[in-house]
Amino acid sequence: MAALKGLIEFQLKNAIELSHILEKEQLAITSRVSKDIEQVAKQKITLIEQLKVTDERIARHPDVESLNTEPELSPLVKQIQSIIAECQKINTLNGEALQRAQSSFNKLNNLMQQSQGKLGMTYTAEGQTRNVSTLGTNIKA
Repeated sequence: MAALKGLIEFQLKNAIELSHILEKEQLAITSRVSKDIEQVAKQKITLIEQLKVTDERIARHPDVESLNTEPELSPLVKQIQSIIAECQKINTLNGEALQRAQSSFNKLNNLMQQSQGKLGMTYTAEGQTRNVSTLGTNIKA
């Protein structure tokens, strides 16, 4: 029973840590710092894997049935389930925010490319179009 309690406590610790990581991810997304988003995403994946492995170990434990009946363990299990449900909601919101940010970036990038193409285009003496990247930027006056 002590081994099962240790697994449940470890699972609770990881669930709480995942909740904190998801909060960090929200901040990284809103501040649009890609380095931070990437770092937090790696931490999140590691924690999710750890939760999965621990969950599998708990499921194989011979006393797994006592999780619902043992007064010392069942509140911890309910707390873990509650935290994980909240983490899933936050993760979904973070994913949607990332998709919106990516869409905004793509639109901005397309506008920049279109704008750069129009601003950098000129005509040669023969009437042919020519892209000039220094159009108006090398004036010495």
